[in-house]
Amino acid sequence: QEQLVESGGGLVQAGDSLRLSCAASEGSLATSAVAWFRQAPGKEREFVGGIRNTATDYADSVKGRFTISRDNFKGMVYLQMNSLKPDDTAVYYCAAAHVWVPSLRRANEYFAWGQGTQVTVSS
Repeated sequence: QEQLVESGGGLVQAGDSLRLSCAASEGSLATSAVAWFRQAPGKEREFVGGIRNTATDYADSVKGRFTISRDNFKGMVYLQMNSLKPDDTAVYYCAAAHVWVPSLRRANEYFAWGQGTQVTVSS
């Protein structure tokens, strides 16, 4: 079963930026729909953003601050996070789905997940 690996998390201050990376442990993400989800302590996992081919979708809470991109040559997907806020503190997960899924926002559409990377934003 394909597994994903996230990297790039850390501790930053409000207003700073971070870039998270997502790679497949075997193969490439070039032909998959890929999304980022996050889960803060005591909260439900929530959709952050996703990419299908070149089309992207973002949660309202991150729109205009976060950008998802992909490097098909490297088979990687990135989440660029700018203007970070303390409310962005969470464990961030990347997930892969078949490109034909009807919605990028539904977690149960995804067949592979990473272990998560912690992002902490201090005020």
